[in-house]
Amino acid sequence: MKHGKKYVDSLKLIDKSKNYEASEAIALCVQTGKAKFDETVEVHVRLGVDNRHADQQVRGAIVLPNGTGKTVRVLAICKGDNVALAQEAGAEYVGAEEFTTKIQNEGWMDFDVLITTPDMMGLVGRLGKVLGPRGLMPNPKAGTVTPDIAKAIKEAKAGKIEYRLDKTNIIHCPIGKVSFGAEKVSENFNALLEAIIKAKPAAAKGQYVKSIAVTTTMGPSVRINTAKYI
Repeated sequence: MKHGKKYVDSLKLIDKSKNYEASEAIALCVQTGKAKFDETVEVHVRLGVDNRHADQQVRGAIVLPNGTGKTVRVLAICKGDNVALAQEAGAEYVGAEEFTTKIQNEGWMDFDVLITTPDMMGLVGRLGKVLGPRGLMPNPKAGTVTPDIAKAIKEAKAGKIEYRLDKTNIIHCPIGKVSFGAEKVSENFNALLEAIIKAKPAAAKGQYVKSIAVTTTMGPSVRINTAKYI
C-alpha cells in the first residue's frame, strides 16, 4: 500500500523497533497528526483473553476526563416523564415507536448513541439485527439501558465511550483529538487503561495486556511499552 508524503514524513519520527513509554508515544502520535482536519487519536489494546468464553468478556464504559472532542447525537427511546427529562438533558431525538419504526423500515441511522430505559427494551430489542452489527444496541453494562436516562445522556454528551473486545480480542477506542495536545490525550488514555485493567476477568490467565498502540486517523501507529500494565 502506497502512503502519501505526510504519512512517510511522520513515519520517520517513529522507531518501529521500539516500544515507547505511554506519554512519549502519545506525544509522538499527536505530532504525526498532519491532516487538514482535526484527526482522532485512537488506542488499540490487545488482551490475553479468549472472548469465545463468556467468563472472559471485557466490556464497559467510561467518561473520559477530557471528552472525545466529538459531537455526539443521542437518540433516547422512552415514554412518560422520561421524555421531558431526556429533552432537558440534551438528546437530539426523543420518542418511542416512531423512531424504532423509522430505523426498521427506513434504515434511519442519524444518531451516534441510543439510550433507553429498561421498560422499553421489549420495543428496542426488536432492532437487534439492525443495531447490533453497528455497535449501537443499548446495553446495561455500557450504561445505555438505565432508569436514569438524563444522567446517561449527559454522560454521552460529555465524552462517555464504550470499550469492548472485537473478534480478535482487541479493544479499539477514540481517546481525543490531535488538537487536545499530548497532555489531555494522555489523561484520557490513562483513564481508559485503568478501566480496562479493573475489568480484567477472573478467568483470564497469563499476560492480560499483550500490546498497546496509538495512532491518529491518518497517521502511523506507535507502540507502547506494556510493562506497567501487566
